[in-house]
Amino acid sequence: MMLLRKLLFYLHFGLVFHAVICLKDTVDVPRFENSLSNITVSLGREAIFTCVVNDLGSYRVAWLRVDTQTILTIATHVITKNHRIAVNHSDRRVWFLHIHEVRQSDRGWYMCQLNTDPMKSQTAYLDVVVPPDILDYPTSSDQVAREGANITLRCAAHGVPTPTVVWRRESGDLLPTTNFSDMQNHSISGSMLQLVKISRLHMGAYLCIASNGVPPSVSKRVMLIVHFPPIMTIQNQLIGTMEGDSVTLECHSEAFPRSINYWTINGHIISQSDKRYEIVTVDRGYEVNMKLKIKKVKRDNFATYTCISKNSLGDTDGTIKLYPISGKYEELPYNELNVLDESPDVSELEALKRRPPVGAIYDPSSPGWIRPLRGRCLTTVAYGQRVEYIKY
Repeated sequence: MMLLRKLLFYLHFGLVFHAVICLKDTVDVPRFENSLSNITVSLGREAIFTCVVNDLGSYRVAWLRVDTQTILTIATHVITKNHRIAVNHSDRRVWFLHIHEVRQSDRGWYMCQLNTDPMKSQTAYLDVVVPPDILDYPTSSDQVAREGANITLRCAAHGVPTPTVVWRRESGDLLPTTNFSDMQNHSISGSMLQLVKISRLHMGAYLCIASNGVPPSVSKRVMLIVHFPPIMTIQNQLIGTMEGDSVTLECHSEAFPRSINYWTINGHIISQSDKRYEIVTVDRGYEVNMKLKIKKVKRDNFATYTCISKNSLGDTDGTIKLYPISGKYEELPYNELNVLDESPDVSELEALKRRPPVGAIYDPSSPGWIRPLRGRCLTTVAYGQRVEYIKY
């Protein structure tokens, strides 16, 4: 009986001891608190993995590169020869794996491992993104073309993720292209910008902008230069003035390359040093405003003036005739006019215009011929009626 009691006692003690040991082992076995998080970093930055372990005890934490099966660190020791790898911890609970100056080759899976039996581990992915960059060689440089040609501007960019490319004008103006359905575009997506039958309106700076969500976005400036021969525009080709007054003649020219611009009078070049004149040329890109001011008009200034524009592709000119206006008037006698009892037909009116009385001026508003009146009103007779015009 005593022997049976002793056996039961030892059996009970052994079961309790085993339970305590098992409980102790259960409490002391390390465990991960959180999952290892995937991280994304930009090229050249620092990547940091964080592994949180509870109840590490005498066990050790190791970091491994999964895809290359490389041991990076064990506990606080760096095993790999990669000088960009570092490890540290906080109270042996929070363990950090540092990858400095991240490269694209660092992209992949990483493992935080515990040397338990069986082994415990968790993995996470490192994604390395690369800001966009524009490649110089495949991308268009500044372009020079003749007006009417077709031009294609190209822009090659790389990065991770793959960048999108947008074209826009540096000035912010609409893109003058017929290759796209929406003609109100301030920007066009795509690596190529096609311009058909370019004109001087296409001239200017174009920006190729690449972006992929990784700052910073980058751009390249491509200058398009359009060559064309000069053209001349004159608003007033016939200008009247009085002796002693000053008058300004104006021409507007467009040309590229830049033109040489000058004035002539009756075929003779007007010098910049001629004190009788003031020559002003205002450039706005390929446009030029030419101004010739005659400071004090004299009798010999009543002549034909020519504005001339020349460049390597051609030349053009325009003429302005300066005529005198008198300030004294005389009355036109009635008997000097061919007064009609009835309204003339078209042929008779044309004949009337072609047979002006001496010194008369044709007034298209009447119609009829008038002769200036000294110190009085202007008088005209047309279609049998007498009309008076006030002299200002």
